[in-house]
Amino acid sequence: MNPCPCGHLGDPRHACTCLAPQIERYRGRISGPLLDRIDLHVEMPAISLLELRSPPGEPSATVAGRIAAARAHQLARFGAGVNPVNAAMTPDDLRRHCRLDAAGQRLLDDAFQRLGLSARAFDRILKVARTIADLEGAASLGTAHLAEAIQYRALDRRLSG
Repeated sequence: MNPCPCGHLGDPRHACTCLAPQIERYRGRISGPLLDRIDLHVEMPAISLLELRSPPGEPSATVAGRIAAARAHQLARFGAGVNPVNAAMTPDDLRRHCRLDAAGQRLLDDAFQRLGLSARAFDRILKVARTIADLEGAASLGTAHLAEAIQYRALDRRLSG
């Protein structure tokens, strides 16, 4: 979704013409329960001309290789069941495969309190963090994986502030 009705909120090249109540109403159109079911909330700023003319980033084949390796980790973890992916983890799977050290637990507890996260958002952060770790080839879930997953909850951060 756009950041506001006119689409220019936060854009350094265009002035936003929206009033605060309009922005609040616009953002209120997506309900909390629906927002909870969206794993990644990422703000994407407008791309600059320089970025458009820059050489392409990482080749798709390289990214596809990392994804295939991550899926293989998940298949090995869950077996060839109906949904052998992190997104389908049950609460028992989360406890087994998303163990956190003390620093990770403090980080997640702080995010839960500060952002007013729901239980569903809490679980989704763990699933995304496990996927980030899989993409990196990490056997265990680290604080950096968790911090990155929390950062992908941009709309939770915006709505809590």
